[in-house]
Amino acid sequence: MSDEFCSCDIVHENVIEMVRKKMPQEEKLYDLAELFKVFGDTTRVKIISALFEAEMCVCDIAELLHMTQSAISHQLRVLRQARLVKHRKEGKVVFYSLDDEHIKTIFNQGLEHILEPRGFEYAIS
Repeated sequence: MSDEFCSCDIVHENVIEMVRKKMPQEEKLYDLAELFKVFGDTTRVKIISALFEAEMCVCDIAELLHMTQSAISHQLRVLRQARLVKHRKEGKVVFYSLDDEHIKTIFNQGLEHILEPRGFEYAIS
């Protein structure tokens, strides 16, 4: 039998109850899952990474990422709806920047996790 599955049939009610009390509300967990979905697109992650360095307009981001302004505008709309970026208008130009410092924290934690060295994983048959 695989060591990935529990071979007992004991339910630890005290642990379940303690965890149930500490878990966020279902609605908050749904919102969190939606936030992480926004990070699930490479273009959006690239835009966030670029905005770490400077406030930028759609034209600049499109040039940087070799994409159309329309494609960038679409992704910025998604990022704005998720409250990850904000914008300000200066004349005819709209500049985008990160909404707050939390975005850098979320991004950097994820990057740190994927850059973490891993041990060898193997299965013995």
